[in-house]
Amino acid sequence: MPALVLDDGTVLPDNAAITAWAEAAHPEPPLLGRTAVEKAEVASWNAKIEAECFMAIAEALRNTAPAMKGRALPGPQDYAQIPELAERGRARLIHFLDRFEDHMQHREWVAGSAFSLADITAAVALDFAGWVKVDVNADRPAIAAWRAKMAQRPAFNL
Repeated sequence: MPALVLDDGTVLPDNAAITAWAEAAHPEPPLLGRTAVEKAEVASWNAKIEAECFMAIAEALRNTAPAMKGRALPGPQDYAQIPELAERGRARLIHFLDRFEDHMQHREWVAGSAFSLADITAAVALDFAGWVKVDVNADRPAIAAWRAKMAQRPAFNL
């Protein structure tokens, strides 16, 4: 779980809080879009990536990794791994990647006209796909090209 500790000791305990703080504290360049339509596109794609990509990866990983035995779901309760859910998670991930490949055809950025939170979320999510042994670049030239461009950004080491 990410957390950001501010200079005054305030702890921002999740992605939503960190994003809201970063956009307010450092509005240029905006990571949530400039126009109302761009803001909506960024929010929509960020939600899709979290729900359809990250959650699929988590489903596959938490239901197969030996270190996650008895921890198939986050939280204080123990939950047994279910191998069929891992298979479903991998299938969901592949379906998302196919749709994302189509989306990225002829696009420079995931949402809107500039680098945004959706690009950050997608880059991190696609890196995690390696944990479930899915090569996100295989037969996906648009994703591979976008990831190569992301790797050129100073904050990324894909």
